[in-house]
Amino acid sequence: MSGETVNVLFVCLGNICRSPMAEAVFAHRVKELGLLEHFGKIDSAGTAGYHVGEAPDHRSAQTCRNHGVPVNHRARKVTQADYKNFDYILCMDRSNLETLEQMAPPKSKATVKLFGDFDPEGERIIRDPYYGGSTGFENNFRQVTRASDGFLKHLGLM
Repeated sequence: MSGETVNVLFVCLGNICRSPMAEAVFAHRVKELGLLEHFGKIDSAGTAGYHVGEAPDHRSAQTCRNHGVPVNHRARKVTQADYKNFDYILCMDRSNLETLEQMAPPKSKATVKLFGDFDPEGERIIRDPYYGGSTGFENNFRQVTRASDGFLKHLGLM
């Protein structure tokens, strides 16, 4: 990795379950591993604006807190500027990926990928837990933790 900082945006549909969890877990791992100087912005957003301004789903936030991971986010929608401001836009499922690829402006600098592509266990899709119970949120937490470490390895930082 060069001397420049990396900006990372995590994306799901509504930005209240999976992507704020991914943002929180990734930021926590970066801090825990002493890698803050390698990163500029770490943020999350949704492809839809259903929940703009809302805090994360209480189950998502509680799952993070149960694992000692702080959550501090308000939902927002992906913008065209995100494709210029972020080096990586990492999404949770194929529907998010398709939407993000369709939204991408010409000459976007951002690499758009599934966050699960970095999961060493190969679980590429981080499923939406919104309509299920706490088990889905716990599974998401394990997935985004593995993918966070996998992404850091991809960047040559672990």
